[in-house]
Amino acid sequence: MPEKIVIPFVYLAVFALMSACQQSAENRLEKQLTHDLSYHHDLDNNDNFSPDGHWLAYDTRTDSGGIAESGRIERVHTETGEIKITYALEQNKVWGPGVGAVSYSPKENAVVFIHGLSDCSQENPYQQWRRTGAIVKDNHPDSPIWMDARDVTYPFTPGALRGGTHRHEWSGDGQWIGYTYNDAILQEIEAKTGIKRNLRTIGVSKNLASVEVDQAPGNISGNWFSALVVRVVPEPTPGSDEISHAAGDSWVGFNGYTRNDGGKQMARAFLGTVRNLKGEDVPEVFVVDIPDDITVPGSLGPLEGTLDDFPMPPKGAIQRRLTFTAETSQPGCSGIVRSAPDGSALCYLAKDEKGIMQVYLISPLEGKPRQLTYHTSDVSGNLRWNTNGKEISYFWNDCLVVCLLGEQEFEERYELLTLPGTPLPSNAVWSPDGKQIAYNRLLKSPEGTLTQQIFIQQR
Repeated sequence: MPEKIVIPFVYLAVFALMSACQQSAENRLEKQLTHDLSYHHDLDNNDNFSPDGHWLAYDTRTDSGGIAESGRIERVHTETGEIKITYALEQNKVWGPGVGAVSYSPKENAVVFIHGLSDCSQENPYQQWRRTGAIVKDNHPDSPIWMDARDVTYPFTPGALRGGTHRHEWSGDGQWIGYTYNDAILQEIEAKTGIKRNLRTIGVSKNLASVEVDQAPGNISGNWFSALVVRVVPEPTPGSDEISHAAGDSWVGFNGYTRNDGGKQMARAFLGTVRNLKGEDVPEVFVVDIPDDITVPGSLGPLEGTLDDFPMPPKGAIQRRLTFTAETSQPGCSGIVRSAPDGSALCYLAKDEKGIMQVYLISPLEGKPRQLTYHTSDVSGNLRWNTNGKEISYFWNDCLVVCLLGEQEFEERYELLTLPGTPLPSNAVWSPDGKQIAYNRLLKSPEGTLTQQIFIQQR
């Protein structure tokens, strides 16, 4: 008689949990919303749901030209699959102007997106520092509202910027828009000297006053007041909190976080690139507290900038470092830093002591990071909080996964929403009520080309 094989109970429990996760994914009904395989329907990891959850906005970028070659912002109905054009350029070429990276307001049926400059040409194409933010209301598709003013002629204008804004994101009350930024004035210096000066940083605009600028090529008057809120420098001092790059940003909380004194504080969380003692670049998690009044200059210089330096943060903008991995055995953080709806915690990616990329949590008030996931292989990104504040979605093992917060064993807290295999999901986004999640998949056309299509499922 063959020897009886005894499988330890712990392994049986793990097998059962994995089987349950897979069964859960198999039982979920995924609905394809877009079907035209001739072009991309790119969610681009933004806030794509309309306030009522009935529409998803996206851009039509191409593989060859990217946003520069995208001539439309569209939206698809989450129930019927009906597609409407939200905004279309009269004429668009490979070099621009281009529109893309769209997000819905949480308060009204309006979207904000990148809009390239109208004077784009083959010789002077769409660039990171040659774009602005445009707001379009669903019921006025032919009437773009220029959000951030742009002034590239000296003397510069307080409340206007001098380059290009990107990855626009509304605050929960709809009165602020945050974004990343590149500077055209410093790009000119970099082009002439070869010294890196056009550093990516972070700004905000507030719906408080229009900003008029000179009528000159490249200038745009805007309807919102804008300011950069993060200070970047070309050569950070090793071991310091100075940074050379700021990105991966998002609002902290639906309307800020609660300070120790009980008041609410508007802030943006982001990854800032410091230098460790070896002189190596290391991304760390930061927050910047943003004053309610961004019209008052701070101590570092004028809001509008100078001919050889950035626009400077307003008075009361306080930049703080939260993580300190630079001198550890597993340095660096990654992804977009995302906040819980109530602002009590931030999530981000970092490596555990085994070198596996995991999801971590940290308070915007500082403190020790807490590891949320314990996967045996890397979490690949796209962290998003469900609006219920109880779970975080991400991609792992070619699957879309949700992980509950809580004290249960990790295997009891995570669930597969999709199964492994191709086409892989990407660009996940939650509906405002937290009951639906949408994402892209690359589908192949009869001609063999791959285009992003939008899928949705109930939670």
